[in-house]
Amino acid sequence: MADRNHTIVTEFILTGFTSRPDLQIPLFMVFLLIYVVTLLGNFGMIILIRTDSQLHTPMYFFLSHLAFVDLCYSSTITPKMLANFLSERRTITYHACAAQLCCFLTFMITECFLLAGMAYDRCVAICNPLRYRAIMSRRVCIQLVAGPYLYSFCVALFHTVITFCLNFCTSNTINHFYCDDLPLLALSCSNTYTKEMLIFAFASFNVISSLLVVLVSYLLIFSTILKIHSAQGRKKAFSTCASHLAAVTIFYGTLIFMYLQPSSHHSLDRDKVASLFYAVVIPMLNPLIYSLRNQEVKAALRKVVYKILVF
Repeated sequence: MADRNHTIVTEFILTGFTSRPDLQIPLFMVFLLIYVVTLLGNFGMIILIRTDSQLHTPMYFFLSHLAFVDLCYSSTITPKMLANFLSERRTITYHACAAQLCCFLTFMITECFLLAGMAYDRCVAICNPLRYRAIMSRRVCIQLVAGPYLYSFCVALFHTVITFCLNFCTSNTINHFYCDDLPLLALSCSNTYTKEMLIFAFASFNVISSLLVVLVSYLLIFSTILKIHSAQGRKKAFSTCASHLAAVTIFYGTLIFMYLQPSSHHSLDRDKVASLFYAVVIPMLNPLIYSLRNQEVKAALRKVVYKILVF
């Protein structure tokens, strides 16, 4: 079956975000700006956390990996999308399409479980502060980061192999701006029922299990915060997880809209907008959310700027 694929389809055509010629350059400029901000924000966050000893804590260890995932996440999709805005022939090779799908799924799933790990970290910090260092040891932090990377790559590879074992014999035009599972299934002339069930099953497990960790963690956090008698203490405790709560709400809300709905309810054009948001916009928003609302990050940034201006 895979051999048949290779003899019929050697490349795919990406329709892109829009086919209107008058919008290509304006959209290119907008998304180029978003991508530059994404690169600067996430690279800056990683470098800041690595260089400032005050940020060598479990919370910022997770945050540096979230920035890395967002950087890879965006770089898997955005450069090709930008190139297609300036190209008349928006093609991607068969193997490049498979690689893009695998990388995209890897980083998307990793982000789900990283956000869950960060929620657990905040829960331990607020609910059990005296044992925080002992519970969130370096070994535990590495395991909570390495586990999502390994699991996500295995799941992404599994889905990619199954998708590219399907027959694509009617069309090679993907109604999307990158290679994603659902638009690829729309092109297949094979029976895609099993694959659709696998997407729904894995998406349900990934979202529900990681979201359950987040919800339980925040129930414990809010329960502990309500027991704090000082209003200032409650405000300080809540501020330590406000940025994470904002990132979780945006990311999971978009994923649930995208993947946890019956295939009959899917509109590929509507899904493009949702995909654009979580694949391009969210990686830009995360470093802004964490830097603008975090006093320690702002203090570290001020120190770096001061050193640059002095020297």
